[in-house]
Amino acid sequence: MPRKPLDRLPALVRQLRDPSARGRAAQSRRSRELTPRTRAADSVAKSICPYCAVGCGQLVYVRDAEVTQIEGDPDSPISRGRLCPKGAASKQLVTSSSRFYNVRYRRPNATEWEDLPLDRAMDMIADRVIAARDAGWQECDESGARLARTLGFAHLGGATLDNEENYLIKKFFSAMGAVQIENQARI
Repeated sequence: MPRKPLDRLPALVRQLRDPSARGRAAQSRRSRELTPRTRAADSVAKSICPYCAVGCGQLVYVRDAEVTQIEGDPDSPISRGRLCPKGAASKQLVTSSSRFYNVRYRRPNATEWEDLPLDRAMDMIADRVIAARDAGWQECDESGARLARTLGFAHLGGATLDNEENYLIKKFFSAMGAVQIENQARI
């Protein structure tokens, strides 16, 4: 009886004929026709994963100004081409259909969100920071010792920021008189 081509045999028979499972037994007709998403990229940009303070290297593949794939950077001395599940899924940060590209704001006691221009939102934040600072300002304690601080606001930084950004944020909030400054990467 003539032998059937390997790809027409049931999977178990293919695996038994190719015990290393590295050859044709591991492939189907469809999988042989697949091409990597990285092959069609116009350019590749080196980047850093935004999810935690580790700073794993990423390769961002772009085609027609759209991100097509994000993979670990094998040249990264930190991650050596590996990404955790969050880092491996970071393409969704850029390409998700549920990503917002504008400022969303829900007024106190409102039930609906509204879009705000970025300049207006930044002004609102600045006004509230200044008001909270003024309302919570402590120049001196009961015995007259100088405090020059506010307990009107605090800052909890995120691990997606790099060292330089965290340094500047710490300096800014310290200059504003805040004493409660922490970073999620240390918690």
